[in-house]
Amino acid sequence: FCVFVSKIIKVNSQFFRLLRVFFFPSPLSFSLCPGAGGWSPLSSDRYQWLEVDLGGRTRITAVATQGRYGSSDWQTAYLLMFSDTGHNWKQYRQEGSIGAFAGNSNADSVVQHKLQHQVIARYVRLIPLNWNPNGRIGLRLETYGCPYNSDVLSFNGQSSLLYRLTPRPRQMSSESISLKFKTLKNSGILLHAEGQNGHSLTLELEKGKLQLLIRKGKSLSPDIRYLVTLGSLLDDQHWHHVAVEHHSNHLKLTVDKSTEWVHISPTFAHWDHDQGNVTFSCSEPVFVAMTFTGPQSFLRLPRRIDQSSLGISVGLQFRTWNKAGLLLTFELPNREGRVWLYLSKARTHLQIHKSALNDGQWHSVDLISAGGRLTITVDGDEGASAHASPSFLITTGGHIFFGGCPAEENSQECLNPFKAFQGCVRLLTVDNRPLDLIKVQQRLIGNYSHLQIDMCGIIDRCSPSHCEHGGSCSQSWSTFHCNCSGTGYSGATCHSSIYEQSCEAYKHKGNISGYYYIDVDSSGPIKPQLLYCNMTEDNTWMVIHHNNTDLTRVQPSPEVNQHVVHFEYASDEEQLTAIISLSEHCEQEVAYHCRKSRLLTSPEGSPLSWWVGGPGVGQMHTHWGGAPPGSQQCACSLQDNCVDSRYHCNCDADSNEWTNDSGLLTHKETLPVRSLVLGDIRRHGSESTYKVGPLRCHGDKNVWNAAFFDKETSYLHFPTLHGELSADISFLFKTTSSSGVFLENLGIKDFIRIELNSSNEVLFSFDVGNGPLEVSVKAGSPLNDNRWHRIQAERNVKEASLRLDELPAVTQEAPADGHIHLQLNSQLFIGGTASRQKGFRGCIRSLQLNGVTLDLEERAKITPGVQAGCPGHCSSYGSLCQNQGRCVERPTSFSCDCSSSAYTGPFCNKEVSASFKSETSVTYAFKEQMVNELNRSSSASSSFPSSIYSDITLKAENVSLSFRTSQSPALLLYVSSYHREYFAVLLSKPDKLEVRYRLDSSKDAEILRSKVKNLADRQLHVVTISRLADVVSVQVIHTLITILSVHFVKHHSLCACLFSIDSEGLDLDLAQIASLGFTGCLSAVLFNSISPLKVALLHPKTSPVTVTGPLIQSICGFTSANLSHATETTHHLSGKRPLVNAIRSDSALIGGVIAVVIFVTVSALAIMARFLYRRKCTCQRQEVKTVKPEDNPELPFRSRITSQNGPTENQKEYFI
Repeated sequence: FCVFVSKIIKVNSQFFRLLRVFFFPSPLSFSLCPGAGGWSPLSSDRYQWLEVDLGGRTRITAVATQGRYGSSDWQTAYLLMFSDTGHNWKQYRQEGSIGAFAGNSNADSVVQHKLQHQVIARYVRLIPLNWNPNGRIGLRLETYGCPYNSDVLSFNGQSSLLYRLTPRPRQMSSESISLKFKTLKNSGILLHAEGQNGHSLTLELEKGKLQLLIRKGKSLSPDIRYLVTLGSLLDDQHWHHVAVEHHSNHLKLTVDKSTEWVHISPTFAHWDHDQGNVTFSCSEPVFVAMTFTGPQSFLRLPRRIDQSSLGISVGLQFRTWNKAGLLLTFELPNREGRVWLYLSKARTHLQIHKSALNDGQWHSVDLISAGGRLTITVDGDEGASAHASPSFLITTGGHIFFGGCPAEENSQECLNPFKAFQGCVRLLTVDNRPLDLIKVQQRLIGNYSHLQIDMCGIIDRCSPSHCEHGGSCSQSWSTFHCNCSGTGYSGATCHSSIYEQSCEAYKHKGNISGYYYIDVDSSGPIKPQLLYCNMTEDNTWMVIHHNNTDLTRVQPSPEVNQHVVHFEYASDEEQLTAIISLSEHCEQEVAYHCRKSRLLTSPEGSPLSWWVGGPGVGQMHTHWGGAPPGSQQCACSLQDNCVDSRYHCNCDADSNEWTNDSGLLTHKETLPVRSLVLGDIRRHGSESTYKVGPLRCHGDKNVWNAAFFDKETSYLHFPTLHGELSADISFLFKTTSSSGVFLENLGIKDFIRIELNSSNEVLFSFDVGNGPLEVSVKAGSPLNDNRWHRIQAERNVKEASLRLDELPAVTQEAPADGHIHLQLNSQLFIGGTASRQKGFRGCIRSLQLNGVTLDLEERAKITPGVQAGCPGHCSSYGSLCQNQGRCVERPTSFSCDCSSSAYTGPFCNKEVSASFKSETSVTYAFKEQMVNELNRSSSASSSFPSSIYSDITLKAENVSLSFRTSQSPALLLYVSSYHREYFAVLLSKPDKLEVRYRLDSSKDAEILRSKVKNLADRQLHVVTISRLADVVSVQVIHTLITILSVHFVKHHSLCACLFSIDSEGLDLDLAQIASLGFTGCLSAVLFNSISPLKVALLHPKTSPVTVTGPLIQSICGFTSANLSHATETTHHLSGKRPLVNAIRSDSALIGGVIAVVIFVTVSALAIMARFLYRRKCTCQRQEVKTVKPEDNPELPFRSRITSQNGPTENQKEYFI
């Protein structure tokens, strides 16, 4: 029903026009107040208000306003206050933060606002904020609602109410109790319930927050556990709603708008309290508070000077969130000084110039000056008192200022060197007399500015908390802060994960195998988990271990016929499910070793053993590894190699000999293995062992999920983005266009959009009702370079942020008291807009919204103008392939080809090294068929046709190796040709590095010595030698210092002639050093693109390599790529014995031997002489143009074929 009544009106002005305010319990559609009238105060400022007494508590649902009839008077914005008593007003806020309501734009139209949440109150107060600048404040007001009646109880701190539930004929599925309470005390028991077995549950108010406690037992020292804490500032003398719902072993607690579910014992049967006196009414003491809202707020009070008073006393209570602020100040008589009482670092400080209180709770402060002693007492505690005995009398010079100072310039009466106070003050006393703040409000006492009197407008911005993923919330007066330490998340609200979603993502950031935190749903609710990532293969494996991955012997028990084992995984259930779903492939090894113990099939055909796997509790499966689900077979049956063809498993043959069935379970819907049941374990002579390996998954379906937009009008559409309070968006893009919209979602007024605004700028914009907000990032180089670039955008109630690639994130704060809900209702457009304008041309990959990947490829397959997938990853990720590794494109990824590198691993960054002893040798031979031809024709070597020789000029070579040894002298590397020409690297006394070149057998070797000493120190050293034409550079990395020597040599042409190498081919001192062999460690050996040590260790059976003696793979240490170093450059011009022609015949070089870390003795060289033959030849000298180092910094090979025809390469061997 509806009633049409007049209500009592009260205003804060000396003049107003008579107004009848009409109250409608339900909305009606008609002119608000026909005819003349309306309220218009004499002064139009923000301290005017209109108050309506509704005569009783009322459920208010809406308000409507209209300007003063026939005038230019109307308000354009206003605040609404509500109260039960006419005091202690509470401001109504939309969305928990918006305080202002939009008013009128003229005097006649009606503007109605339906309240988002209903209000129960007796008094309504409207405070105009803005009004027509060409008129005055003018108002006609209407409220909507219905009468509200309820029973109330008043508790005095000693009283209580007992309510005992009557026995029920059947068990109730749920029980609930709900109530509303209001209090000025910040602690006390609100509800106590006792159940069976002496268990009890208590709702207790503690520091203005409601705590739920559970107590087990009635002993003197019961087990008390705090389950949850909800609400804040509940001691504000306003009504708060509390509901407790009991569902079996769960309890749902609701305080106002916050809800928590907790697990409890299911034994509670009744709710119980001790009895006491209860008053069935609600007597409310009146405490008038005031709110200091900002830096301009202050209260100035005069002090009545009492001649008999020899001091001053001031008392007050305050509450605030800020750590700093001025509480009060006054000037000493005759301007002899000043007194300040202020907060700093959440503690009270007193400062006299002549010389954790920010928890939102009420705190009392008393300042008393008497008898030459100044005392400050906080919260009435003597232990929290401070005393001072100044040498002068402390009293006031006339006025006391609270909270701050007036904004007038040149005001000497009030000085504030501290922050202004923001918070609430009540129970203010001066000289032991209470101050009537209502008279202050009416400006009958003192003066003030920017105060809200008769209300405490403090807001708990941490209840409910906007900090996600367990982040702790703290706040100041105007904003909140989230501490994300230890959560694994970052950002203003701890929304974004700091970890990657898969091992694949870690790998493509250049990481190596190891343990990493994996957050499979990014910003979603699943917590990060520490998992092992195996990156040693082309596939990157995510390994999830369980409690028993070892081969385990079955120990039969006489009491049971089956052996049952359960597996507990290192990951939580929800994470296991997400990992399996995210991965392209998962597998788990199972093995059963048996002797007289059957695995699956009994003679009757029934399964003897089975395993349980799959999501949740899993399902029973009777197939074994390597066989399809439901087959009740093992891998040997599919491979047709079971030990007994009559059976489908080796173990089912029931043999007296040990055998096994093993294989991989690869069907993701059956993984992981949760338990194993083995049935044939108790027969005489039965023995068995089993193994269930860890769950291994590879392939991140999200990382490479991409779509190519080949037209500006093409786009993909998805369901509406849901991110009212927080949303994060991340993706990668590459394009050749200078602009285009990546993503857009629209609402009625709200929107969100990310776009390439120009060739070097990305723009993130949105509107949640406060007007458009933009965040942009500019790159230092063009973004339309057809390389992958990463965008990460986040919007929450506190700020918006945008990050591009590895640039610092740019943030934009949201308005402190603005709209916070992003309300969208259209489809989400990817690669375009609803208007099909400014579309994006290029690729978008790995698009995630709030941690959920959108399947671009599947949607692109059915969308014209969009192609699934996007190749071309090496342009962006090719740099990850290190040490001369080559990037190879894949349809949805890339890989590194390490065949031309001395390293291995997914990024060619894992060193290949070995430990050598003096007798160790490795021989690597090229063109083995050429050796065979030479052996077959050994009797007539001089009759070889000239066609098998060629003159291939070698303009450059690159040689690198790392070594660790304590031996000196030692030959590290030796390159020899059939012309008795050689290239050698050795350690000589005193532990110096020497490089020797002899490229003309008729002349002595050129010796290049390094400045580095003491290289035989058991430390890792890296040597790199490069030659380009007549320039040779030698680089040695020694204890983090690089010594680079550059040598310039003369050159001329060199004939490629085959001749014999024997012990006489070595210089005497070099032969002596070679006879010592080498003891130490060698790694990363590379001669141009050939790595003889790598093939000897990793591919000894498939490559032309011969190893004698012990060759043990080891780790020498960090390589040059891992060392930081300084560089010293020297120049030496060889004049006495120039290094002959730096251009070498390729046939001679390949026909010779390369000895790396030579352990080769003279006798070993003599053995090799059997494969080498003498032949005289005539050489035609050729002059070759000198090539400077800057002409080709990569030092490539270049060949030039002469007029002679025949093979371009002869026999070539490597000795190690």
